[in-house]
Amino acid sequence: MRTTLAGLSAAALAVTLTACADDSGSEGSTDASGAQVADTREGEAGELLADRSADGDIATHGGARRIDGDQAAMLQKAIEKSDAKNVILLIGDGMGDSEITVARNYAEGAGGDFAGIDTLPVTGQYTHYSLNKDDKTPNYVTDSAASGSAWATGTKTFNGAISVDADNNPQANLLEIAKANGLATGDVSTAEIQDATPAVQLAHVEKRKCYGPEDADKCGDDLLDKGGRGSISEQMLNTRADVVLGGGSESFDQKAKAGEWEGKTLREQAEERGYQLPTNAEELDKITEANQDSPVLGLFSEGNMPVRWEGPKAEKEGYLDEAAKCTDNPERTDDIPKLADMTSKAIDLLKGNENGFFLQVEGASIDKQDHAANPCGQIGETVDLDEAVQEALNFAAEDGETLVVVTADHAHTSQVIGNVSDEDIKEMAEESGKSEEEVRAAVYPGLSRKLVTKDGAEMTVGYATSENLDVTDQSHTGAQLRIAAFGPGAANVTGLTDQTDLFFTVRDALGLDEAKFDVNAEPDTSK
Repeated sequence: MRTTLAGLSAAALAVTLTACADDSGSEGSTDASGAQVADTREGEAGELLADRSADGDIATHGGARRIDGDQAAMLQKAIEKSDAKNVILLIGDGMGDSEITVARNYAEGAGGDFAGIDTLPVTGQYTHYSLNKDDKTPNYVTDSAASGSAWATGTKTFNGAISVDADNNPQANLLEIAKANGLATGDVSTAEIQDATPAVQLAHVEKRKCYGPEDADKCGDDLLDKGGRGSISEQMLNTRADVVLGGGSESFDQKAKAGEWEGKTLREQAEERGYQLPTNAEELDKITEANQDSPVLGLFSEGNMPVRWEGPKAEKEGYLDEAAKCTDNPERTDDIPKLADMTSKAIDLLKGNENGFFLQVEGASIDKQDHAANPCGQIGETVDLDEAVQEALNFAAEDGETLVVVTADHAHTSQVIGNVSDEDIKEMAEESGKSEEEVRAAVYPGLSRKLVTKDGAEMTVGYATSENLDVTDQSHTGAQLRIAAFGPGAANVTGLTDQTDLFFTVRDALGLDEAKFDVNAEPDTSK
């Protein structure tokens, strides 16, 4: 629901306020086991990050309202500061507004809200196209590599490229620049840490699948033995962020083919270069410091980390099947840290730097499960990200010097679509003169699945960019994305911006000097 912001400046009118409701309703995201993230926000910050759930019976007059009273004063408080000491950037991979809605409806109900994603007080929307490599014209549907490179470097590029421009020239990224300015740095993901979104802050390659030195068929000229900068994993060790957490341990079993560390596995190289290498939640919990003498590289699965929830995938005419519920994924055991745990630990390890820190966090498998037309998979990963956002906001609310930004890299294919019953099919067949089989196929020609939401109601989720996952999976879409923020500099996400604007928003909030980092300098491989 919108409110009229009468009397505000033109700049303020560009802001959409998404907080400042009363404090009733949900207090945290809930998983299939009933776990919640504690809300520790108090005072003015707590008011800015207040609950946004409906405060009544949604079937009554005003019962579905999400705000209480005029929002002008709260809006002004939300945008009054601009200089930040720390920035936490949280990315929901493939998390378009449709994906947020699907997950919210299921996990929190139609009148509910996410205690993290939905409470950031300032929102806007941004464009996220990439470039065609041959003529540099817009490609209206980006991949994660080009989109991540856009906010990491401020430069548009082609799909598949990691922090290089359209001519394959390396572009300095936020993490490198922040490190050169004396800040602590971190990169967290539930994907393989070499995957596109985390990689844009750690490496510069033309081909996003160039994970390790033995991936010759995926790397082209990026490899060290071909005169390049090395694979993503090798460059990651050179970039030397203070904290890197995620999956992707398999690539670290590969051996270097050239350079100072030739013949040694990347894991051996990391050990000799002073990295702490936790492999499970207990080992991560025991780590008490992370710095350039002893950075942390936590790898908790061979590939992508296990997703939170599982359930039946969408399929042809799945909308007619009995409505399902999502269940916990047994493969996500207690020894695998959750995204919220990794986020909280990264903040704890980075916050001691007197110059501040820059941290990027990705909920990676919203996208991966959307590709697979798996609604329970993508919903659980959105809930997971929301809990990570809550951890970031709890810290920022207490700290007072931290900008938190939540957005996505691209939109995706899932949609909430209308429920259709067997009785509806029969009626349509009679009215149209078609057979029931013809009507069933025509109603929703893509893939679909019906779920039972927290409200006890049925919700049908549709996927229509592919009819057959044996041929091709569901694809990204080009709709603009939500970007939301809290803290110093939050005003700069308002209105319509581009993905590249986010680079400058973070740079300026932290007061970073780009000239302090030379992206073309030879990396220090001795430590």
